[in-house]
Amino acid sequence: MSTGVFSPLRISAFRWLVAGRSCTQLANAIAPIVLAFAVLDMTGSLIDLGIVVGARSLTLVLLAVFGGVLADRLRRSVLLQGTASAAAVTQLVIAAVVLAGVPSVPLLILLSVCNGAVAAISLPATAALTPQTVPAEMLTQANAVARIGANTGRFTGAAVGGLLVAGVGPGWGLAGNGVVFVLAALAYGGVRSGRVPRPESAGVLADLRNGWRAFTEHTWVWVIVLQFMVVNAVVAGGLFVIGPAVADATIGRTAWGFVIAAQTAGLLVGGLVVARWRPRRALAVGVLVVLIDVVPLLVLAKLPLLVPLLVAMFLVGVSNEVFVVAWDVSLQENVPEDKLARVYSYDMLGSFIALPIGEVAAGPLATAWGVDTALVAMSALLVVATLGALCSEQVRNLTREQPTPL
Repeated sequence: MSTGVFSPLRISAFRWLVAGRSCTQLANAIAPIVLAFAVLDMTGSLIDLGIVVGARSLTLVLLAVFGGVLADRLRRSVLLQGTASAAAVTQLVIAAVVLAGVPSVPLLILLSVCNGAVAAISLPATAALTPQTVPAEMLTQANAVARIGANTGRFTGAAVGGLLVAGVGPGWGLAGNGVVFVLAALAYGGVRSGRVPRPESAGVLADLRNGWRAFTEHTWVWVIVLQFMVVNAVVAGGLFVIGPAVADATIGRTAWGFVIAAQTAGLLVGGLVVARWRPRRALAVGVLVVLIDVVPLLVLAKLPLLVPLLVAMFLVGVSNEVFVVAWDVSLQENVPEDKLARVYSYDMLGSFIALPIGEVAAGPLATAWGVDTALVAMSALLVVATLGALCSEQVRNLTREQPTPL
């Protein structure tokens, strides 16, 4: 069978999975933009906006591991059809509330909680479904192609969200967002995957314990999750809290938008690179290139100019994609299929918890130490965490089970 970069797209189930993931990412990128302006138009309160958005994030953290349990119990393609349909319903209800001009913040909070629950259920299933749609020798290309589709949807969604808000208003923008979720549900309907074979479980708590055992039995898994708790906290605080403040004082807000877009461009290029370049110790290479994440932090601290920032963020996008594909393939090749979604859910839980910690801590650190010192300190912390992960022999020596040349 051909193992070219885009050869997995010849498989019908995988094509539909990519279509569904791309539509989901498109909708998820549109949603926060149109929702933010909808809340501001309704109440004009940043506090209300923070509560509405925070309700979704908190629900995501609380229910992530249960999403893994469901994805290992049920047919994952059907689960994704259901979650996409539920997301469509919540978005259309929010749209109706906004279009009706009813300033009901409690209702928006309730609907955000529903959205967070849907996302918590869908994310582990999405990540764990790829190996059910392609042969094992195509896992690298399949993960890379799926990521290219998802990143394209995410990149396009941010622009579409802005156009919808400006062109038709937040209410109709939310309605359009609901329609995109409907398209995602239809696409997932084309994924014909069976239920993962697994023994009968004693219950949800037993499933959680077994998932935790699978998560902790491989040292390389929990070591990298710990590493990325630090990395994600640093990046969230340094780039998305301190970064805009530095941009305001230097390159300006419009230029900062291009800087963030450069990272997405790097993700797309990185997907193409990693689909062709498959080192035997892919995980170690992926962890090592995470060190590139310090570059934009140091540029913000010492040389906050547009061109250096564009280059730095593009490189971060490429390196992040190298890591993510290596991580996905490593999990999919080494974790039993009937426990894979639960392992993914514990990984996601670590990532979700880290993000608000970094965002909350960045401001006080920058105020107390100064922006430059805080960014340098964050960079040092990221380096220590990454080199610490590489001290693990399992991380350094994990090899691909089925390395295949193009």
